[in-house]
Formats: sequence, structure tokens, C-alpha cells
Amino acid sequence: MTVTDDKTTHFGFEQIPVGDKVRRVAGVFDAVADQYDVMNDVMSFGVHRLWKRLAIDLCGVRPGNQVLDLAAGTGDLTRRFSRLVGEQGRVIAADINAAMLNVGRDRLLDKGVCENVRFTQANAECLPFVDNSFDCATMAFGLRNVTDKQAALDSLYRVIKPGGSLLVLEFSKPVLPGLDKLYDAYSFKILPVMGRLIANDEDSYRYLAESIRMHPDQKTLKVMMEQSGFERCDYHNLAGGIVAIHRGFKL
Repeated sequence: MTVTDDKTTHFGFEQIPVGDKVRRVAGVFDAVADQYDVMNDVMSFGVHRLWKRLAIDLCGVRPGNQVLDLAAGTGDLTRRFSRLVGEQGRVIAADINAAMLNVGRDRLLDKGVCENVRFTQANAECLPFVDNSFDCATMAFGLRNVTDKQAALDSLYRVIKPGGSLLVLEFSKPVLPGLDKLYDAYSFKILPVMGRLIANDEDSYRYLAESIRMHPDQKTLKVMMEQSGFERCDYHNLAGGIVAIHRGFKL
């Protein structure tokens, strides 16, 4: 269902007008862009890099493919996809946030990754690409920040080629008994303090913890992908369900 401008949506645990969410989320990522990679390493004890490698392996990207890395951020997935698709392929690194996109572009250029990569500022809900453009699209740790998640999934379905796939890597709901209480304690007591000490921004990391709790659980997101038209949808829990990799195909 598409939200309208006269309705409210969540920004973390706060209810705000729908039209304000993009601006508020942009403010969070403007604030954390420069320290984003450092905080990811600290928050996950470096395990986020393994999660991303597993996600890339599930994509099955091959030389010559056209790949959309949506919510590309600082370019972790983009850099690996650039190597996989080779000279005949292309990767679009897209993000709604200009600060994050600029950090990602600078870091990839520093690593010599640029010849088969294009950077685009784009809103996931209305992607500026023609139908059936990509063999694979990914969205890592970005969907929970989108105002209308169903519209984003619809938009992704439109731009993926028949036979192509979508992969969403996102924080999810713990499934191991007792893990949810430990995770809550870490998220709401420790994470904001880490944000203050490392990134000098406690509020942004409190929002990020809250946004995870407001994100659809594994089964709900699977149903949403199916509603957008994706088939053979599945998900793989990581770290006891703290993170999940969702996958669907456009057949």
C-alpha cells in the first residue's frame, strides 16, 4: 500500500508526517557518512563484511552483468560487483543520500574502481531507470530507511530483467530464544554510547537502533516481495536472525 502525504510514518519510534521522513533520514546519514565504515566495523565486530560476502555469493553475478547496488553507501558491495562483472559489465551505485554517495565515490576512486561503475543519486521508491535494465539488484542495510517499502520493492521489480534477481540484506528479528533481550540491551544501551564516543553522534545511532525494530520481520518482508511480483522468494537468517538475506526472482 502506498502512503500519502496526509498520513504519518515512523522515524525510529517517533511518528512524523510522511513528507518529513526523507529529510530526517538524510540528516542522519549526512551526520554519520564520514564515520560510517568505522562504526559498522565496531558495531558488528567486523562481521558485517562477512554478511556482505555471503550476500554477494547468493547473487550469482557473472561477467558482463548489469548490476544495481541500491543504497550503495560507501561502496562495499559496489567494489566487489565491479570486479565480478568485468570490463563488459556495469554497476550502478545508487543512493538517495548525496553525502554517502560522495564518500563511496571518493573511496572507490582511491581504490582505482571507476571504469565500469556509475554513481546515481536516486530514490528507491521511484528509480530513474528504464524497465528491465538489470540482471541483479541489491539493497544492503537500506530498505528499513525507506518511507514506502512496498513502493521501493515495486520499483525494483520494474527495473530488473526477466530472469534477474533481487537481494536484500537487512537487519531483522532474532529467532534464537533469549537473543532478543540481549540484542535490545546492546542496541539501546551500548550502541548510542558507541555512537557518541566514535562518531560524536548519539542521536543518529539511537535512530538506527529504533529503525531496525520498526522494520518488517522475515516472513512479512518475504510476503511483501511476493506482492511486488518476485517469485521463489526465500530468506537466510544470519547471527540468529539479527540479520537476514532475502532473495527473490523476476521470472
